[in-house]
Amino acid sequence: MALISRKSFQFYSSSTPASRSILMTLSKRLSFISGQQKPQNCSSIAMRMLCFKDKSQYMFCRKNHVKLRIQSLSVNETVHLCGDTGSSPKSDKGWMDEQLFFKKLNSLCTSAEVFDFVSSLEVMSDTMASGALQRISEVEVDDSGLKNPEGVLENEVFRALCFQFEFKSSKLSNSGLLNALQALIKLRIDPQSTLMASLLSEGEERLGKGQLTVKNLCALGESLLELEGPSCATLEQIVNHMQEKDIEKWSPREMVMVYKMLQVTVREGEQCQDLLNRMNSVTLTIVSQLSPKFTSIILNSLVVLRQTRAVPLVTALCKHSVKHIPYFTGDELVNILEAFLYFGHREQIFTEALETHVPKSIFTMHPQTVSKVMQYCCRKMILSKPIFDAVAEGFISDADRFTTDQIAEYIIPFGTLNYLPPSASSLFRKLETVLHTRFSHFKPHTLLNLLHSCVLIQHYPVNFLPKIFSPYFLQQLQAQPPGLDRTVTSQLTQLFLTVALECPFYEGPKLLPKYQVKAFLTPHSSLDVHLLKRVKTGLLYLLKKRIYFASEVSTLYFYTVDIEIKLDEEGFVLPAAQCEEVHRRIALCVDGQNRFCINSHNLLGEEAIKQRHLQLLGYEVVQIPFFETESLQNCRKMAEYLHKKIFPHTYENSAADTGEYH
Repeated sequence: MALISRKSFQFYSSSTPASRSILMTLSKRLSFISGQQKPQNCSSIAMRMLCFKDKSQYMFCRKNHVKLRIQSLSVNETVHLCGDTGSSPKSDKGWMDEQLFFKKLNSLCTSAEVFDFVSSLEVMSDTMASGALQRISEVEVDDSGLKNPEGVLENEVFRALCFQFEFKSSKLSNSGLLNALQALIKLRIDPQSTLMASLLSEGEERLGKGQLTVKNLCALGESLLELEGPSCATLEQIVNHMQEKDIEKWSPREMVMVYKMLQVTVREGEQCQDLLNRMNSVTLTIVSQLSPKFTSIILNSLVVLRQTRAVPLVTALCKHSVKHIPYFTGDELVNILEAFLYFGHREQIFTEALETHVPKSIFTMHPQTVSKVMQYCCRKMILSKPIFDAVAEGFISDADRFTTDQIAEYIIPFGTLNYLPPSASSLFRKLETVLHTRFSHFKPHTLLNLLHSCVLIQHYPVNFLPKIFSPYFLQQLQAQPPGLDRTVTSQLTQLFLTVALECPFYEGPKLLPKYQVKAFLTPHSSLDVHLLKRVKTGLLYLLKKRIYFASEVSTLYFYTVDIEIKLDEEGFVLPAAQCEEVHRRIALCVDGQNRFCINSHNLLGEEAIKQRHLQLLGYEVVQIPFFETESLQNCRKMAEYLHKKIFPHTYENSAADTGEYH
């Protein structure tokens, strides 16, 4: 155990009058009764003195736990406690009603104020004492841990509270016991300490006896998750007890806690699907009551537990999340986005809420959260200019502190969705600077994806291509999953073709033929079969014979043309199978909705580069987008539209009967 800080404190020996007075006062003021019992009078006859020979110490462990060491009492050492010797009206003078106590407690803002307040009381219930510990944890713990360890751990009030919780654990109420446990966990007290062991042991004993309510079970489960993680065997026992309870009476917090426990104990939900079905049904009725944190946790649990059949609940949670977007933490928003992706959900109002939130928060959002937003937009094909423009500005400002994966996740969606922001020149200058500085830090496949996305939007990484085409880099690609699969070799080939067609000045190494594909992958889903059929029917009406055009034609240059029409030098349409006397080739790109960003007329990057390259290869590219043909009701109107698009010069006086268009 690495010792980062080592402090000590010591109770005075009871042999001196002054220290005896301090100890008696302290023990008198910190005596507490379990549950809601009436306070009892403290008799000096029943009190035993508390003293320590050596110093008690604390330290920080590697996991940021505070180790509080209180040595065992020797035979001659005594403890001051409050004895149960009968009631007395005088005892009520130091007693405060619990409601007033917590109202006052919650108004305190520092641990010093809490300690002063607690020490002003002569007697308190165990729930009040545990509440004090909880308030201390709320005001003294932040993301980096305990802010003022000396001020808390060396405080005599805190030490005395811990002592009584440890040695009176069996007399505590369930709430007092479990609230104290949660507070001490938050304060990072060492889980191996006798204090924590005593509280945990008592909690597990009561679990075994079936003495815990739903609220208690959830509190114990939360503590065990924090201390021992998903490997804790007791969590399954807690879940088994929960199945016997009435789910409809659970609070939102209790529902969330059970989802979390199921998430780590059941994983895919097979063992407890009946319980999950009941929980999903009840949760649907309380969605409107869920906070941002609870919404995020439940959606994350539904993803982990693969609750793909809980469609009504998922839909309700996704819609409910819209109003919480400004209030989600970074991790919570990541959970929401992952749920949208996993369940295939999309809400226009969710995108609009992101478009409001991201530009305002881009410079304070964690890069990983922004990366997830971009991944969401990319996977859903959502081209949101407000989001992309803001992300570009964020990259220009802060890219130096991003990980290499985050750099790629910021940039790749620009290429995928074929969008250049107003700050494109600054964006790619910054990217080039980062690549020069950290090129060797990128994983090979991440680097290839990044550079490939750049050429989709006509930004050519020529300074880095010699390294990409080098045998060493290609060996690196092959050695790491997914290796040189079809997708990877297609990207390499498209980079090579881009250099050949668009960067004639490039004189570096070329991609060896053995790494080139014969044809680029064309996902079947990218071709709108219904639209293609309508276009072919219109062409048949226009050209009279099917021999005058060919569909899904493989070219010598890796691309597949949706429909190809050949013309001779005089403008006559040639049979598609003819190879001689071909003067012009027309490539019809039949672009259905899947080739565009969602709710947009913006072509995706893969289709944009294809049409650009076909033009450079000598084709006359004619785009037939879905949004121009939707209103064409019959074959004749489609033929008229195609005539105007393909042969605009002869549209007014066409010679369709002779097959001549020029």
